[in-house]
Amino acid sequence: MQQLFFQCWHILTNKVFLILLLIINILGTIYGYYWYGYQLSTTEPIFYIFVPDSPTASLFFCFAIIGWLLGKHFKLMEVLALITLIKYGFWAVVMNLLTLVETGYIGEIGWMLVFSHFMMAVQAVLYIPKYRFHFWHIAVAAIWTLHNDVIDYVFGQMPYYGIIDQFASQIGYFTFWLSIACIIIAYFVYRRGNCLHEL
Repeated sequence: MQQLFFQCWHILTNKVFLILLLIINILGTIYGYYWYGYQLSTTEPIFYIFVPDSPTASLFFCFAIIGWLLGKHFKLMEVLALITLIKYGFWAVVMNLLTLVETGYIGEIGWMLVFSHFMMAVQAVLYIPKYRFHFWHIAVAAIWTLHNDVIDYVFGQMPYYGIIDQFASQIGYFTFWLSIACIIIAYFVYRRGNCLHEL
């Protein structure tokens, strides 16, 4: 089992694989911002940065990968990527499945969103051994993440999701606790890294 782990980790950290992963995430990020084009066209400029949640999460991960390829750790980007990829990856899966329950149909695009966002969360988890960040990085990322929730559910900038918009209050409550859970995950990753460095 340990040998299998090291073989998989060797593939995940291989420079060619990281470049391929970077390209995939760049393309996904571009598509994500395009996806939010309509909502951004009706959004006040002051809120622009807070609206496209998922593509911004993958953009953070792009910067993290670039750092690894350069032999560096862009620590704030790493913790932002970890928290937001898990958060919005899981969030989008749940929202699409909720749409399926409410309407009985989400179509090919809906299932594409389920798969792509699930893989966003998966890639964040797979690279947990690679992250290097400090407590203050988590604090900054936590402020960003929770502030984004306020913008979304207090100022009404949450992603358009059709029929389930009627559950905005419940979704906002769920999203807040999802944010807290992801911040806690980042804290345990930080503690794990500290423990390993002390060995």
